[in-house]
Amino acid sequence: MKSMVVAGVMSGTSADGVDVAICRISPAFKVGGTPRIKLIGHLGMAYPKTVRAAVLCAMDADAISVAELARLNWRLGEVYAEAVAKAQEKFGVKAKLVGCHGQTVYHQGASQTYLGRAMRATWQMGEAAVIAEKLRATVVSDFRPGDLAAGGQGAPLVPMLDYCMFRSAKVSRVLLNLGGIGNLTAIPAEAGPDGLMAFDTGPGNMVIDACMKRLYEREFDRGGAVARTGTVLRNVVEKILQEPYFSALPPKSCGREQFGEVFVSRFIAMCREAGGREDRDEDVVATATALTAASVVDAYRRFVRGHVGQAAPSSRVEFVVAGGGTKNALLMSMLTEALGAMGVKVRLMDELGIPAQAKEAVAFALLAWLRWNGLPGNIPVATGAGRSVVLGKVTHG
Repeated sequence: MKSMVVAGVMSGTSADGVDVAICRISPAFKVGGTPRIKLIGHLGMAYPKTVRAAVLCAMDADAISVAELARLNWRLGEVYAEAVAKAQEKFGVKAKLVGCHGQTVYHQGASQTYLGRAMRATWQMGEAAVIAEKLRATVVSDFRPGDLAAGGQGAPLVPMLDYCMFRSAKVSRVLLNLGGIGNLTAIPAEAGPDGLMAFDTGPGNMVIDACMKRLYEREFDRGGAVARTGTVLRNVVEKILQEPYFSALPPKSCGREQFGEVFVSRFIAMCREAGGREDRDEDVVATATALTAASVVDAYRRFVRGHVGQAAPSSRVEFVVAGGGTKNALLMSMLTEALGAMGVKVRLMDELGIPAQAKEAVAFALLAWLRWNGLPGNIPVATGAGRSVVLGKVTHG
């Protein structure tokens, strides 16, 4: 094993664009240690509007042609290659290895019967051969299937990075990513990898963004400005939190299959009914924002508080938040107030040395480095897999 410059590429369920993290990853100092990761630089790039529209169509459409899916797969490969090339130019460094998560268009982490066989399935788009050829670099892609094949949910995979970079001997940490979906990793103080708890909490920005698109023809609620003018319909939030996903025990994962367009239509209808004659759009957005915050707090109260509390008192728990949701000031204030009431300190990922938007891209740089060195990338207690497995498929440039 040796030190390498690796580019991690991430495009999340919100489908707003691509994050590239250029990292230097080195072997552990000692046997039994974890890899050392240094972020050289991060670049975020929005999807072209036509590409984003095609991605959202592929995620939520009841039917889409095979030709469109094939073309989108290759077009995304070009988008990812261009993003890495721009990042390399900006930071003056060439990555020998690229870890590309791809764009998830379908994820079914739990077994369902299909053609007479119970099975799991996942699909991330972005043709690795295109990336490898354009960058003349080795590409590791398609990380989730290996975990699914081993009986896991294929998610979350970020806990490997959380454990390598952010575990602490003195404080318990809950690392929350607020992308399209909210997901967290809970690491009790002094815990080993088997002591982690990780799962998807439910919607992150996904429902808020969808409501903004439908009601205001905007991509997102900048800073929570629209939600601030509305009234939270608490009975709607409480009713949704009674639905099966939120009480299901970890490990668990979710996506647009649970909280996409069908859910958003039902959610808006529930808000209209609860709001009575006023029928105010801002109340819908305020309630969507409150739902995200409440689902995170509910997950902490139900599953995480006792888990980290076994290793340290609640006053020594830090809640570290990353992802696009950190830009929503109202959402962050809701989380800070509710978690603060339980004695939990809320911090931004930036305070630990990684920009909030870069974290998941850094994670896939690490997973690519692990694959290149033949090392497992999943943490079974987080995904539910039967064993640790090497993740990703290699395409040589």
